[in-house]
Amino acid sequence: MAAPSSCCAATASTSAPLRPASVKRAPWVPGASRSSCRRRRRERELSVRATAAAPPPVDYTDAGAGADYVASLKIKLLSAVSGLNRGLAASQEDLDRADAAARELESAAVGGPVDLNRDLDKLQGRWRLLYSSAFSSRTLGGSRPGPPTGRLLPITLGQVFQRIDVVSRDFDNIVELELGAPWPLPPLEATATLAHKFEIIGTSGVKITFEKTTVKTKGNLSQLPPLEVPRIPDNLRPPSSNTGSGEFEVTYLDDDTRVTRGDRGEFRVFVIA
Repeated sequence: MAAPSSCCAATASTSAPLRPASVKRAPWVPGASRSSCRRRRRERELSVRATAAAPPPVDYTDAGAGADYVASLKIKLLSAVSGLNRGLAASQEDLDRADAAARELESAAVGGPVDLNRDLDKLQGRWRLLYSSAFSSRTLGGSRPGPPTGRLLPITLGQVFQRIDVVSRDFDNIVELELGAPWPLPPLEATATLAHKFEIIGTSGVKITFEKTTVKTKGNLSQLPPLEVPRIPDNLRPPSSNTGSGEFEVTYLDDDTRVTRGDRGEFRVFVIA
């Protein structure tokens, strides 16, 4: 009697569909029927085809994809704070929307949390304030005492900048102001520069120490010399007065955008000027 042949071999002479070259024939198993052998071979073919057709898995840590996502979140944050006059015109709904957009951006930063020991150079430059949640209190001091805006003292807030020098550790807050004057006198325009020194606290914290304020008039009075107001020595200050120091955390930082959260409970958005 002739030796039993494999069921796969028996089907080789039939007009079976072309198989991928990488598919091996299933060995013949004694007692297996031709139908079960065909089924096993078909399952192998389908498995190979499915593997070849499947797209590669998405790598969500890819730097390019992450950068695109962060860029979209930056646009979302900038849109949320636009038209709010640095926060002076912000309602509670505006505050909540801006805060939520900032937290999304903070959590999605490429490279992880801010590390100023590594990225200190990114602080360098002149930054323009786009938004401060503290200004919604309708005072220039936020949740701490500050000059009010409005009818009691007609102050119009202009541009606000921060000028940071990472070599000399200078940290200057520059505020453009317009002070109302009785008719027929024109309003007084001035620029106040609040000079500080700064130091890094931990990985993302910044501590600033006030040194002096310089006020320079503009417009028709620009020929006047700057007025310098030095810092009052600590031993001459009342016990309850602010020493001029403050701390904040840089929660997002790249080449052109910076988000900070301060010890007053506010957050601020800056762009490079």
